[in-house]
Amino acid sequence: MMVKRLIGRAALASLMTLAATPVMLANAQTVKIGLISTYSGPNAQYGDNIERGLKLYMKHNADKLPAGVKVELVVRDDGGPNPDAAKRLAQELIVRDKVNFLAGFVWTPNAMAVAPLITEAKVPTVILNAASSQITTRSPYFVRFSFTEWQVSYPLGQWAAKRYKRAYQIVSDYAPGYDAEEAFAKGFSEGGGQVIGKVRVPLASLDFTPFMQRAKDVKPDIVFGFVPAGKLSVQLMKAFTDLGMDKTGIKLIGSGNLTTDEELQGMGDVALGKMTTYHYSVAADRPANRAFQSLFAKEYGDKVVGNFVTVTAWDAMDAIYAAIRAQGGNVDPERTMNLLRNYKNPNSPRGPISIDPETRDIVQNIYIREVRRAGNQLANVELDVIPGVKDPWKEQNRKK
Repeated sequence: MMVKRLIGRAALASLMTLAATPVMLANAQTVKIGLISTYSGPNAQYGDNIERGLKLYMKHNADKLPAGVKVELVVRDDGGPNPDAAKRLAQELIVRDKVNFLAGFVWTPNAMAVAPLITEAKVPTVILNAASSQITTRSPYFVRFSFTEWQVSYPLGQWAAKRYKRAYQIVSDYAPGYDAEEAFAKGFSEGGGQVIGKVRVPLASLDFTPFMQRAKDVKPDIVFGFVPAGKLSVQLMKAFTDLGMDKTGIKLIGSGNLTTDEELQGMGDVALGKMTTYHYSVAADRPANRAFQSLFAKEYGDKVVGNFVTVTAWDAMDAIYAAIRAQGGNVDPERTMNLLRNYKNPNSPRGPISIDPETRDIVQNIYIREVRRAGNQLANVELDVIPGVKDPWKEQNRKK
């Protein structure tokens, strides 16, 4: 029988006491980062890919820390979308392990669950994947280095409306799926397109055939698909192909989750020509990206891919190191948050990035991409760029 560990008065008192103690203010020789990520279950690749990016940065940038200061990762597995587990792990990391930062959070529900804890304990918390726009509104101690679904799906809707008239939507049934659904529909309808149907698929479902069949039956010009990046994107693509929808003239488009770099080679020729919008591609021909991919290959070999969450982890660690360096190792939570919310990097592997000081969300380029052959490999080739995109949901819902 699983016993849920809830945050009672005593625990909250411990958190508030912790926030008032000098643990986070002392000139710590070891700055601890509590990493809550997914290392088990069908989405275990997220944890591995994120940790590779963090450790790669740490290995090659130790000289960027103040003398005598080092960084330690304290790693915990949330097992997947599990808010109760995320809350329990966050509490343990804050109270018992006395971490200076929290980081990770693949899943939006898990990030939402820890918001009250990090607010009480004043722990800077770096989002490395979870993409629902509302996350950063839940606590002033969140800062996001990944992306939002609005950032990639709204521009895709605008792009698609210039080429197609009728769309059907298939999205995973959780918060980022709702964001993707709404964002694409808004961009598409504003451009004169019409969404003629939509369906939400249970997050645990691996069989997309019945849902894709509904799309085929109404004969849209395009199907907009959103699922978490990884194995589910392969299953979505498989359902589209098995039903012969590509042969009927229907196009499948989506955010970069659809043709995620680490799964792309296994998709085969069916992926060719698929159009997506995203903030990063392994194949991007930028000097900073070529240098990053070369460093990654030397460290981990050519059997694994330094994908979008790996780059996000690299960028986030650069920001954390900059915050530690600016304080001489004296990691004060309020000063840290001020430094993080004003972070800028003109030379990230994904292009210029910054944090919007008002929303604590990433500002970055969004790329129009097409799957093409590059030698004997498939690649998400960047064809065009929409520069400096802020989260459109927040831009459209700013308080007057």
